[in-house]
Amino acid sequence: MPRDHINEITAFLTVARERSFTRAAAELGVTPSALSHTVKGLEERLGLRLLSRTTRNVSTTDAGERLMRRVGPLFEQVSAELDSISSLREKPAGSVRVTCVDAAIELVLRPKLADFLQIYPDINVELSMDYAFVDIVAERFDAGVRIGEAIEKDMIATRIGPDWRFCVVGSPAYFERRSAPSSPYELGNHNCINMRMTTAGGNLRWEFREPNGQEFALRVTGQATYSNTILVLEGAIDGLGLGYVPHGLAKPHIEDGRLIEVLPDWCPEYEGYHLYYPSRKLHSPAFAAFVKAMRYRS
Repeated sequence: MPRDHINEITAFLTVARERSFTRAAAELGVTPSALSHTVKGLEERLGLRLLSRTTRNVSTTDAGERLMRRVGPLFEQVSAELDSISSLREKPAGSVRVTCVDAAIELVLRPKLADFLQIYPDINVELSMDYAFVDIVAERFDAGVRIGEAIEKDMIATRIGPDWRFCVVGSPAYFERRSAPSSPYELGNHNCINMRMTTAGGNLRWEFREPNGQEFALRVTGQATYSNTILVLEGAIDGLGLGYVPHGLAKPHIEDGRLIEVLPDWCPEYEGYHLYYPSRKLHSPAFAAFVKAMRYRS
């Protein structure tokens, strides 16, 4: 196949995946106009329109969808095979893309990442923060991070963190104004910081466990709502109200007195974070090195 044809198909597949000439051009390191010209060249050569362009978005036509579905996996396989050749080098090289939540980055991945990148200077790691259950195959991620119980059965899962729990925390200044709750049922009398999660149908519900083991969840109210855990934690430190965050994130602030934990006996533990990835995909030496470095060792 002539090199120009390969470049055209690569350009089309990137635009189709990103659904944007601007984002695809940034990924490929070219200008949007040059990328548009390349894709038009492929369409003219085939005599088919592959992309529908509007002022707001880009989508594939029936012909474009068929080309992406049939040719895309072949190009991915070629890319994976080329990455695997890097195993002949002294050290692995390539890119690793992972989708995960912010707490997993802070508690599990970030503490190990500096050493990993120093050991493997030819490996690039992209951590994409997203609370949604991303289709890692369709979105071209090498792996995702979720708690063990939330992983699909057709995935390989590698444990990368210990069991963990949420905790309810507030600042000393907040508790000067409000008495600490003795049970979750008193949270209705408190100003609670919500976290907006579209995957939870709105705001995240606070989950607890009765002394008899029965689990339940509550929707709380308050003046502040954020879209990620780190901002909820910072809001609690600032005295905006009670926050519901992973204990590992709050622990340093509890120890230095900036936060006070309440209701610890009501907060159940969850299975640790796992790195999950497709069992059928050919993985690169760079990804294998990443999995090995991130694996949890108790």
